[in-house]
Formats: sequence, structure tokens, C-alpha cells
Amino acid sequence: MTDVSFYHLLHLPLTSALPKLLEKVHGAGFKTVIKVGSDDRMAELNEALWDFNKQSFLPHGTMNEKFPDQQPIYLTTGDENPAGAKILVLVDSVESDEIGKYDRCLEMFDGMDQEAVTAARVRWKKYKEAAHDLTYWQQTEQGGWDKKV
Repeated sequence: MTDVSFYHLLHLPLTSALPKLLEKVHGAGFKTVIKVGSDDRMAELNEALWDFNKQSFLPHGTMNEKFPDQQPIYLTTGDENPAGAKILVLVDSVESDEIGKYDRCLEMFDGMDQEAVTAARVRWKKYKEAAHDLTYWQQTEQGGWDKKV
């Protein structure tokens, strides 16, 4: 089963929190697919990854660019996984029928958006019923993460 971790954003927006997580994931040598809800969101996150940290680089590309199979971090609105990534990140309350093909899924949701919180609870239940291993992380004021039990 896939390990599914829910990341409850409370203090920093997705555009700040996601690059920090991706820096750790990429630093550990994992490839990642990020599934977003729209082309506009994909463009926003693409820009955030370019601007995240001037001292480091998060190599990435989008479904609209050449050589998707060479992208360690790949942004898409679909379910393709051209580089054989083992990590899936879902934002904007999107779902994926391909979750079982990944080792780990990171579900990121905005804690200030009640619809997003409600949708995350529904997905939590769905994953639990499907016997995925679940963890819940709550964002700290400093932008880090506390694992909750």
C-alpha cells in the first residue's frame, strides 16, 4: 500500500510550503509528480519553484515542456508519470486513480479553506478504507511540520 501523508497548511501558503518539502524529497534522491487542479495553478507553482531559493535549484518541468521523462519534479493536471517518480503530491483537492503506483503520496490542503478541509477528511476516510498507511502533519507557525497522532 501507498503511504499517504496529509499536510495541513495553516501559516504559510502552498507556494512557500511545497518548495520546502520538495527540497527535502529531491535531496533524498526521489522523483516527484505534482498533480494540480488547473493550468493556472501549475503556472503559479512552476514560478514558485523557480523563485524559491536563489542559493539552490529544484529541477522541474511541466506537462507543457519538452523532455518530461527527464524531470525529477514534474507538474501536471493529469495522471501521467513520465520519469517513473515514486512520490506523488496532490494539491487543490485533486484525486488520482494512480495513487497505488507510488510509494508515497503527499496530500497538501489549505486549513483556512473549509471546503478543502472537508474534502481532505473525505479523502482520509477513502484512503483508510483502502488500507493505505496514513499520517497527518500540521504546519507550525515557523512553517515546519508537527506529526499528529
